[in-house]
Amino acid sequence: MSGARPIEGMPSALPGVAYALGSFGLWGLFPLYFKAVSSVPAPEVLAHRVVWSVVFVGVLLLLVRQWGTVGAILADRRRRYRLIASSLLISANWLIFIWAVAHDRVLEASLGYFITPLVSVLLGRVVLGERLFRVQWLAVGLAAVGVTWMLVGVGVVPWVALGLAATFGSYGLVRKLADVPAIPGLFVETLIVGPPALAYLLWLGLEGAGEFGARGVGFDGLLIAAGLVTATPLILFAQATRRLRLASVGLFQYIVPTMQMLLAVFAFGEVFTPQHAITFGCIWIGLALYSASAFGGRERARGVVR
Repeated sequence: MSGARPIEGMPSALPGVAYALGSFGLWGLFPLYFKAVSSVPAPEVLAHRVVWSVVFVGVLLLLVRQWGTVGAILADRRRRYRLIASSLLISANWLIFIWAVAHDRVLEASLGYFITPLVSVLLGRVVLGERLFRVQWLAVGLAAVGVTWMLVGVGVVPWVALGLAATFGSYGLVRKLADVPAIPGLFVETLIVGPPALAYLLWLGLEGAGEFGARGVGFDGLLIAAGLVTATPLILFAQATRRLRLASVGLFQYIVPTMQMLLAVFAFGEVFTPQHAITFGCIWIGLALYSASAFGGRERARGVVR
């Protein structure tokens, strides 16, 4: 079949694995950046993320000469609508995460990204009909046990965690269905929400309530860097979702909450409980089983993915 790619576990899937590792590794370090701007209200930080991402990705489009692809995406009604949905989902995810970091809820945010792969697996199975092998089901089951233990141990409904999981899991699905190149697709996503974000920042400036220009060039540069910080892992993520099954992308996402949980405990001083320890154990055992299956040659190609 023309344009088909073998499923993961084969050598040609290695670029997808590399994209996934790069994307989730960078996301795992996100709390460090957003702690640095945590004194700025979350909606304002979100607006800067959107506006400067439009600028940064627009420059990338010039460098790779893909402006024509943007026009083709905008002319395709189905893709355009799907990217409208994905832009709203990722904007909501960004806002929840920014608020969580600013309010010392990084551990709960990390729990959300522990849950996200389960959402991805569910969506991949129900919507896309993706298959899981027995060892993979065992890996997912262990992860589910760990997350369930965490939810029971906390004793409250973790709205931050559930919001992050729902928005990002759904974003991954919609982005895969849109089937657009990474850089043009991200540009269209940020362009869709760019005008209201820019209008909000201009309104804050006119009211004298905005932080940009009020704290010096260094802090302004930090806010501008939101474009680079935001766009780079999203581009890598989009490339990964085009090359790997959604279920496998979901399992790679455990890199993010692991790094964020470590930052929460060792960098930000949040309390690490026995519930966290049990959750970690279940999840990492599951990941070890999955990795042995995917990269040890135990899976056999039973089809192709687009």
